[in-house]
Amino acid sequence: MSLSEVRILVVDDEEDIIEFISYNLEKEGYSVGTAKNGTEAIEKAKTLDPHLIILDIMMPEINGIEVCRTLRALPEFQATLIAFLTARNEDFTQIAGFDVGGDDYISKPIRPQVLLSRIKALLRRSTQLNMDKSEIITIGDLIINKENITVQKNGEIIEFAKKEFELLSLLASKPGKVFTRREIFSKIWGPEVIVGDRTIDVHVRKLREKLDSSYIKTVKGIGYKFDF
Repeated sequence: MSLSEVRILVVDDEEDIIEFISYNLEKEGYSVGTAKNGTEAIEKAKTLDPHLIILDIMMPEINGIEVCRTLRALPEFQATLIAFLTARNEDFTQIAGFDVGGDDYISKPIRPQVLLSRIKALLRRSTQLNMDKSEIITIGDLIINKENITVQKNGEIIEFAKKEFELLSLLASKPGKVFTRREIFSKIWGPEVIVGDRTIDVHVRKLREKLDSSYIKTVKGIGYKFDF
């Protein structure tokens, strides 16, 4: 896919930021659409069908977290890349964003080369994930379907946020293998994404709550493994 075929939706309530990001993306060759608030973002996403949405968190009326939550509830946006744009760096903000299906954070003030580098990394990682999507993992009473992004346990569907699903798929892809924290961060969030240490722990805790605490083992000082 050429850069001109990659559609990116930029959402921010500040006109100068929209112009700045759009200018740099269009100069690189991407096809760019814009929206100035959450309501417009949802409608524009439905018509543009973007590959990536750059979404400001702090917006009036409908904030970026709620926009992401709304879009992720629609089947056509399950695989759409969503990168939050924010001046806030607190762990709880990152966790909230990843919980609703965000893929990355881009911090303000925005540096053009960093912005373009993060976008390229996201698109590369998305391509790699799509190559593996046809795989169905069956382990005991669990069926993990990467194509449909579903998990069944004893025939019952269990709902997972996007990052929770990706983490479960990674761990279950090689039962017994110990995945280091660095390896998990690199494969799930990408090597260029900076997240707090609590992020992975929160996601593991949620997997254990939704499945069974015995499935995912902590290997102290190293990381996690899937066991059954």
